[in-house]
Amino acid sequence: MAGLYLVALLGSLCGVGLLDRRFRLAFWRDRRRTVVASCVGAVFFLVWDAVGIATGVFVKGDSSLLLGIDLAPHLPLEEPIFLLFLSYLALVLAGAARRRGDARRTDAAP
Repeated sequence: MAGLYLVALLGSLCGVGLLDRRFRLAFWRDRRRTVVASCVGAVFFLVWDAVGIATGVFVKGDSSLLLGIDLAPHLPLEEPIFLLFLSYLALVLAGAARRRGDARRTDAAP
């Protein structure tokens, strides 16, 4: 089914966003910093992908789950969205780990 991968990415992004909103881990804690860090991470990985594509290391496989829209050779539309999701997820997980560490330090304080 064409587009299913994109739907899964957007659904996952919404789910992580809801967790972030509930616990204020990244975007809902500091919007500007989260947007900048997510975009920087996505651009970094897009450059990484471009180098991999140029050297022949990365190629796009055939999948009926992709929309079939390529932004460049071997770079499907879903790739930048995945990289943005990956960067945002890393920030949310880092926020959760930081909060847990802070809670442990508070509990251990005399």
